Amino acid sequence: MDKRDTFRHNVLTSGHRACSGCGEAMAARMVTDLIGPDAIYINATGCLQVFTTHNQQSAWQAPWIHSVFANAAAVASGVEAALRAKGKDTPVVVQAGDGGTFDIGLQCLSGMIERGHDVLFVCYDNEAYMNTGVQRSSSTPHAVRTTTSPPGRLSQGKHHLKKDVISIIAAHHMPYAATATIAYFPDLKAKVEKAMRIQGPRFLQILSPCPLGWAHDSALSVTVSRLAVETGLFPLVELEHGELIGVMRLAEQKPVEEYLRPQGRFKHLFGTKTGAVELRHLQALADARIRRYGLLDADTQWDTARAMQSAR
Repeated sequence: MDKRDTFRHNVLTSGHRACSGCGEAMAARMVTDLIGPDAIYINATGCLQVFTTHNQQSAWQAPWIHSVFANAAAVASGVEAALRAKGKDTPVVVQAGDGGTFDIGLQCLSGMIERGHDVLFVCYDNEAYMNTGVQRSSSTPHAVRTTTSPPGRLSQGKHHLKKDVISIIAAHHMPYAATATIAYFPDLKAKVEKAMRIQGPRFLQILSPCPLGWAHDSALSVTVSRLAVETGLFPLVELEHGELIGVMRLAEQKPVEEYLRPQGRFKHLFGTKTGAVELRHLQALADARIRRYGLLDADTQWDTARAMQSAR
């Protein structure tokens, strides 16, 4: 296969308008190439929709539908039901950002899961409304600077914790749900392939750094994504029917400051007493997630090897 054939078989091809180092573009390229062109993709409004379909042009080489912000899961439910009525088993895949998943699209997503539609829902989580100017979402972590949660005399950024959406999804007791990042492609690959083998609703939350909104060097997207995992702030987990069945265990936990320092959205936390308090708070959050999932427990039964084996 020559280079022309390689590009011809990419579902998300070159020529789109993503920013340099865009974690969402990387994640979408990985996911859609693993699934392939023989699927129907439903895209919520957001960065991915905007930078891939500008001005009547498209970077998609597969059937692709643009829904509105809130109803991607509802559109997918209708597409899946129509295919089922025709006796077809074409895969249906939703792609949405955290705004279209955690906030605006959560009701439709919950309904899709409860009704048992055979749909894979992929959330590219860049932790804010990046497409419209870096406004905070319920996925935005505590103490982050956004245009709607600016730090100042009365605030150190966003007041609230990041919504634990994977636990909300797990509470639906759906067949499969998992978290992943662009930094661990073998893990992401195994989870996508496993999700495509399972019948019923499935959910993937993929941490996708945004150099613009996170204010980090565009060359550091994969590094920052890896540090989110290594500090314990973004555990990599798998769940089946609401039960934890796999985690990626850590050899050691890195301090959260290693993850926060490269990102300008946390810059206001360094060098002040109030910022130091928030840094301790964020470290405590990471420590709690480490304990919750047993990520450093040598005796935990859910290690990386078992998680990867379960995905084969």
